[in-house]
Amino acid sequence: MAVEVDEKDLKAAGAELLTDDGRRGLRIHGWEIFSSKGSILNSSTLLQWEQKLQTSHLPEMVFGDSSLVLKHENSGTKIYFNAFDALTGWKQEALPPVEVPAAEKWKFRSKPSQQVILDYDYTFTTPYCGSETIEVDSKKNESGEILATSSSLCWGDCKEQIDVVSLSSKEPILFYDEVVLYEDELADNGVSLLTVKVRVMPSCWFLLLRFWLRVDGVLMRLRDTRMHCAFGDCTGPVILRESCWREATFQSISAKGYPSDSAAYSDPSIISQRLSVIMHKTQKLQVHGQAEGNLDAK
Repeated sequence: MAVEVDEKDLKAAGAELLTDDGRRGLRIHGWEIFSSKGSILNSSTLLQWEQKLQTSHLPEMVFGDSSLVLKHENSGTKIYFNAFDALTGWKQEALPPVEVPAAEKWKFRSKPSQQVILDYDYTFTTPYCGSETIEVDSKKNESGEILATSSSLCWGDCKEQIDVVSLSSKEPILFYDEVVLYEDELADNGVSLLTVKVRVMPSCWFLLLRFWLRVDGVLMRLRDTRMHCAFGDCTGPVILRESCWREATFQSISAKGYPSDSAAYSDPSIISQRLSVIMHKTQKLQVHGQAEGNLDAK
């Protein structure tokens, strides 16, 4: 969905559009926020990914060159989202395969010449909640060797919640985009989809990373990660990260009197409250102004 941005709104917010190097995005209050979109991985690159991930199975549509990046320029804090890291999380979590009546015919879908045993998580469920790093200028010692200056972000658990009410205010949207990272239609028996959406307003940025799974007639699974950062904090930006995992079987949904027809569950936003909460947590990150300082959670 394209969002028409008023030049007056951009100027009033002190924002500047970024449209270079195939990226779309915005520079605002010390943040660079931009998205990149590419085509589905070709066969040779897909093979490279399989080798790196030590798997012979990947989603039907992997958008390996697509990403979303949020970078705080003064501190070098960089939060970003991509398909490879998400699939690395899938491989590491290694959930058992969901048992489905249709699974027998799926055994031949990837490599028709071979019998493929479904002993892997074909739903590509991932615990991924984003990638992160601190980008700093390289420093050299007297011998000209580059000194390591990397550090990791330190998130701390908190009881604060993202203020959803403030997000529904009538503020102008300065930048919006949705990036699909990967998708699989489970041989026409459902959907497995990982997307990330970002919205930037004059007062804050907000994003939603969503993994949505529907195995028709069997299971629905929703893993959401929301991040919110308000502008204008004199001590440095504070990022709230809220993760919520939900799931339910079609059998349990039907037992509560809801429809058991898969067609009734095409939009996860509408039916999320019908799914049981498996995990919920909120974390906070205090971003300091200088790259040399550590990022402490308070």
